[in-house]
Amino acid sequence: MKLHGIRVAHKKNTANCAPERLVIPKSVTIPMSMHIGKPANIAVHKGDDVKVGQLIGEADGFVSSNIHASVSGEVRQITERLNAHGQKIPCVVIEADGRQEKYEKLAPPQVTDFESFVKAVKDSGVVGLGGAGFPSFVKLNVYNLPAVEAVVINAAECEPYITSDTRTMLDKGEYVFKGIEAIRRYMGVKRFIIGIENNKKEVIEKMKALAKETEDVEIHVLPSIYPQGGEKVLVYNTVGRIIPKGGLPLDVGVIVINVTTLAFVAEYLETGFPLVEKCLTIDGSAVKTPKNVIAPIGMSIRDLIESAGGLKTEPSKILYGGPMMGISVPSMDEPVLKNTNAVIFMDKKEAAPPKTTACIGCGACAAHCPFRLDPRAIAKAYRLDDGAALKALCVDLCMECGCCSYVCPAHRPLVQTNVLGKGKLKEYLFSQQALQKQETKARQQEQKKKGGADNE
Repeated sequence: MKLHGIRVAHKKNTANCAPERLVIPKSVTIPMSMHIGKPANIAVHKGDDVKVGQLIGEADGFVSSNIHASVSGEVRQITERLNAHGQKIPCVVIEADGRQEKYEKLAPPQVTDFESFVKAVKDSGVVGLGGAGFPSFVKLNVYNLPAVEAVVINAAECEPYITSDTRTMLDKGEYVFKGIEAIRRYMGVKRFIIGIENNKKEVIEKMKALAKETEDVEIHVLPSIYPQGGEKVLVYNTVGRIIPKGGLPLDVGVIVINVTTLAFVAEYLETGFPLVEKCLTIDGSAVKTPKNVIAPIGMSIRDLIESAGGLKTEPSKILYGGPMMGISVPSMDEPVLKNTNAVIFMDKKEAAPPKTTACIGCGACAAHCPFRLDPRAIAKAYRLDDGAALKALCVDLCMECGCCSYVCPAHRPLVQTNVLGKGKLKEYLFSQQALQKQETKARQQEQKKKGGADNE
């Protein structure tokens, strides 16, 4: 069976670099939203003294996440700032005292059953650490446990440069399997599949060695074809099931969890220490020395790169995440987030967009799309403001992986147009709903008038 996607340069320059713990900065700025869903409610006040691991933001609602202090010190400011997506987010600014005193009330959680397991995951503050940022306790809080036939552990790490998941498996591989045992014990799942791309030979060997000591764990070696780590792609290529449009892996009996997320859950169950720091990759053409580092959440990118050795040239673009799906960072003052798995610094040459020319109709974009979408037709529908066509073309299925733009010989901004097309589709669907409501209301009024006339 042909696998759709693209082959990209791996650039795994830091795969053999054990993470280096950075010096604690003078201050951190911790946003109350580093996850999908509602921001956390701030649980501290200006002037409060806090310690490492202390709750400073309490999850607000079902899809939200607890947030903890990453340094000990004084809360100097409660403020708002724009994040990389242009949203205003409440933030807690802590001036570090340098002592890194741990919050004295931290203790391993008492876990005896499914409910207490889910509560522990929620208390830890963990979200999808591979970049998605979905609160992990929500994913694991399955109402129908017998429906879960398998857990697929995402260890593909298919984006260029990023090796933080690789370091988890090499440095904390035992915790990956402790996480598997926790899910097996408290959720009753029997089948586990670790999906790893075949460019990680050392990792595959270690995971296979550890798997020999555990029942029902499969190491599924995958071709290095981007976007192998995409949730729907990974489920199809490991268990052969297609997640329906608009659906979730659970709809086909699967839970997908990032390998670093799983290892952290196991470590939290053992130590009771919440998510306050992040192992991430620093790389790119502007970086002096590519490396993996451990940084406190909330550390500014400016402090991050200075502590890690600095830059060799002025960066033209900085990304949270990899060069395919990463988010452009507007300022060096942006903080390290829970789901920051890499910060990539590109020089002017690497970041310069290629010259765009006219579409030659080659069809490469559609041929390489993991979901067989047609970016050319989507672009045309977007230009024509044709919401019905965008719906028919399933633009909302686009995962924004960037394969189409990568292979386009004309260098068309296809993935960017898809994103705009999804926004246009939302407008169209909203207008259609409004029209339906108006038509329904008009019919009801007409029936009411008719009923009144009949009564006369």
